[in-house]
Amino acid sequence: MLYRLMKRFSDYNILHDVIDCLTASLEAKDNYTSGHSNRVGDMAFDICKSLKLSIVERDRIHIAAHLHDIGKIGIPDHILNKPGRLSSAEWAQIQGHPEIGYTILSKSRKLKDIGQIVLSHHERWDGKGYPHGLKGEEIPLGARIIGVCDSIDAMTSDRAYRKAFTWAECKAEIIANKGSQFDPEVVEAITDSLWSKWQMEYCKEREREHSLGQGIQSAT
Repeated sequence: MLYRLMKRFSDYNILHDVIDCLTASLEAKDNYTSGHSNRVGDMAFDICKSLKLSIVERDRIHIAAHLHDIGKIGIPDHILNKPGRLSSAEWAQIQGHPEIGYTILSKSRKLKDIGQIVLSHHERWDGKGYPHGLKGEEIPLGARIIGVCDSIDAMTSDRAYRKAFTWAECKAEIIANKGSQFDPEVVEAITDSLWSKWQMEYCKEREREHSLGQGIQSAT
């Protein structure tokens, strides 16, 4: 019994090491994803707790959230890091990243179920998403949760072609798209206290980044 428990713990640690390596590989390639996977993972975990999902389901969705953009490893650097809006052809390539991610993760027996969530994280509640146009509860719950978190982090982050939304603007946009882009139950699981928590964590992270930048400038 003790041996089995130790082996399970060892397997769990190895799996998380692999996930950290995959996430770091993507962030080294994509200038815009620094910290994104961790933030999406943390928000997804909070929503899972709010929905009172089982520990097993929470862990599965948490891992999928950390790996949701792993397919971008297969997207050319000049598209990922383009300082401006993408052309329609470039956008079509970006839209291939969920399927690339699924292909990567399906190579692992332990990650294949997680790959199904990753495959569907850009589907929409109204069926207008990609890659397969799934609708409503056809979309895995984990993908519905990650889709909301991914959008929140994207909106509250600066891009080359626009400034970040304020948190109030982001919240209004998420609520406005409840029942069209997003699963209403998932949106309703985001309590006011969660919105406040995420905004506070975001501000602390930005302060740390600013302090680090100031330190680097002083050193040079």
